[in-house]
Amino acid sequence: MEIHMKIVFLDAKTLGDDIDYTQFEQMGEVVRYPFTTPEEAPDRVTDADVIVINKVPVNRQTISTAGKLKLVCVTATGTNNLDKDYLAQRGIEWRNVAGYSTESVAQHTFAILFYLMENLRYYDDYVREGRYINDRIFTHFAKTFHELGGMTWGILGLGAIGRRVADIAGMFGADVIYYSASGAPAQEGYHQVDFDTLLSESDILSIHAPLNEHTEGIMNAEAFQKMKSSAILLNLGRGPIVNEADLAAALNTGEIKAAGLDVLCTEPMVNDNPLLTVEDKSRLLITPHIAWAAVETRQRLMRIIEEQIREFFDLK
Repeated sequence: MEIHMKIVFLDAKTLGDDIDYTQFEQMGEVVRYPFTTPEEAPDRVTDADVIVINKVPVNRQTISTAGKLKLVCVTATGTNNLDKDYLAQRGIEWRNVAGYSTESVAQHTFAILFYLMENLRYYDDYVREGRYINDRIFTHFAKTFHELGGMTWGILGLGAIGRRVADIAGMFGADVIYYSASGAPAQEGYHQVDFDTLLSESDILSIHAPLNEHTEGIMNAEAFQKMKSSAILLNLGRGPIVNEADLAAALNTGEIKAAGLDVLCTEPMVNDNPLLTVEDKSRLLITPHIAWAAVETRQRLMRIIEEQIREFFDLK
């Protein structure tokens, strides 16, 4: 039986401009809005059967006008923007996605690490600025770096992404340890340690944990004091896991060597972010929440959303 439905994407820009919507258009009418404020939402969802959202809040204020709404699809793993009690009261189901970005986030973890560890910004500038032309010797040794093999790589949060990073780090010859903030039992094949050991032994410490009561603010001044002064911190989890003011201070005092972040406490970045006070810019790399966003990852995400809609409406 052919079902004609209306699928409304409320913040399509969060998926990028290179997404193919053909499969959704085969299921019914597709309406795409680049962004939607909570005030704009009620008018836009009035006759929607499905809404697809990333960051738009879904609650009584935003969707009470949606008389036909049957399914809310979140193009992310986190669902704290959904009022689940209200959805249940209305008999509206919701779906989120998980496991779609493992490869992309793991890859970006190493991209950030090597940029910092091998001083790539310095060497890129050195050549671009013409300083390598007619240099005295063929190798310029000004900024030294070390092999990853033999280092200790600590991981905070050993989910799918943490395990993938652990496996790749192991291929480079790193000794991988991990800490579970929630107290989850040890995972076979991986070396679990306590938090103090993670901090004191890690040459590289990468965060791949969710934000919850166990992890919020866990990387603070006290934690940085326990880390090696040569350590590199990478946050690919959630911004508020790291106390940004404490991190800025730790970088400025040389308590740790460097930090690479793909997530911040407030996104997009605000002009009073304490990390803007880091004096030696070579110690810090921030990317604008792009670790998840490889082309293939976003295509995979859309296939998952499509399959969720087809399954819900029993469409072949």
